[in-house]
Amino acid sequence: MKKIALFPGTFDPFTIGHQSLVNRGLELVDEIIISIGVNDKKSTYFTLEKRLEQIRTLYKDNPRIRVEPYATLTVDFAREMNADFILRGIRTVNDFEYEKTIADVNRKLAGIETFILFTEPEHTHISSSIVRELLRYGKDVSLFVPEEIDLY
Repeated sequence: MKKIALFPGTFDPFTIGHQSLVNRGLELVDEIIISIGVNDKKSTYFTLEKRLEQIRTLYKDNPRIRVEPYATLTVDFAREMNADFILRGIRTVNDFEYEKTIADVNRKLAGIETFILFTEPEHTHISSSIVRELLRYGKDVSLFVPEEIDLY
C-alpha cells in the first residue's frame, strides 16, 4: 500500500528549508502532497496561484510530489487526500510545543500520525517570514529559496 504524507503550510515563499524537508520526507513515504493552506484572514506576499505555480514548477519532474491548495482543517484535507501522515519540520524548541499540540489533536480527531523532521542546522535561520521581509526591502534572497523558484 502506498504511503502518502501531507506537507501543509502557507509556503509564502517556499524555501530551501521546505525543499530539504520534502527531499528527506521522500525517503520515508511514497508520495508527498505539498498542501498550501488558504486562510482569508492571513495576508500573503505571493498570491495562491503564484505559490502553486512556483512549487509545481520546482517539482514538475517528480511524480512523487503533488501540490494542492486547501481551505479546510488540515486533518480533513489529509483524509480527503488519503494521506497516512502529516509531515512537519521544526527549527527550534519553540516550534516543538506548537507542533506537538497540533499533532496530538490531529491524532485524536482522525488517527493521522504526524512525523516531524528537524531542520538541518544550515537551514534553521531560514523562514518564509524573513524571506518576505528581505523581499520587501529589495534584498537578494537567492540563498534562501530554490533556484527554480521564480519570485518575480
